[in-house]
Amino acid sequence: MKVLVCISSVPDTTSKINFIKNETQFDKSGVQYIINPNDEFGLTRAIWLKEKESCEVHAICVGGIDTDPILRKALAIGADQAFRVDINPMDANQVAREISDFIKDKEYNLIIAGRESIDYNGGMVPGMIATLINANYVSNCVSLDVDQSNFKATRETDGGKEEISGILPLVIGGQKGLVEESDLIIPNMRGIMMSRKKPLTIIEAKFQKLQTKTVKYEKLPPKGEVKLVNPENINDLIDLLHNEAKVI
Repeated sequence: MKVLVCISSVPDTTSKINFIKNETQFDKSGVQYIINPNDEFGLTRAIWLKEKESCEVHAICVGGIDTDPILRKALAIGADQAFRVDINPMDANQVAREISDFIKDKEYNLIIAGRESIDYNGGMVPGMIATLINANYVSNCVSLDVDQSNFKATRETDGGKEEISGILPLVIGGQKGLVEESDLIIPNMRGIMMSRKKPLTIIEAKFQKLQTKTVKYEKLPPKGEVKLVNPENINDLIDLLHNEAKVI
């Protein structure tokens, strides 16, 4: 069995966010990048499958040379090969098309992507990939078992959890629950040294035309002052909610 894990490089949540060029571009200076957490849950689950099913695990990222350390970490965690589509991705459609084009003649049984990235939170890429390669798709996946050509999965819904079964190939949008944070693999020295010998292949991008355009980024407005109301003055609270907050 062959498994492909889609990796995205995202700013660490502790990074200070700023924008440049008239608020139309993210300022990367001084920002620390990490593997998208939802992708790392999926990568860890893929390594568990590798240990159980003796499958081959590949990792892919659409990005520039600055994402190579992220892919090297994926190799150190246990992926067998890594691939990077050499382009700075500008929208979800571009990412999905590049990955789908890479997949089309590779015969992957399972494609694991994160439910969403923690920078843009679009949540569109895995579903687009499934549509483009005509594969089954499970969103918000929190549990996955694979047996030869069949799968059983559980996904979170608004009303609880839904259990799904079907046949491979399968694309999932994974999240916490596939594994827990305590299960994430920290690369050891042996893994880091071995990762240097594993292949990281650079692929020329094919889809340059964008379907979207970024007009402007905008930070959330600063929080206003807090007004405290004496619990005995309920009429004052109602007046503030009605005339200032305008929520009633």
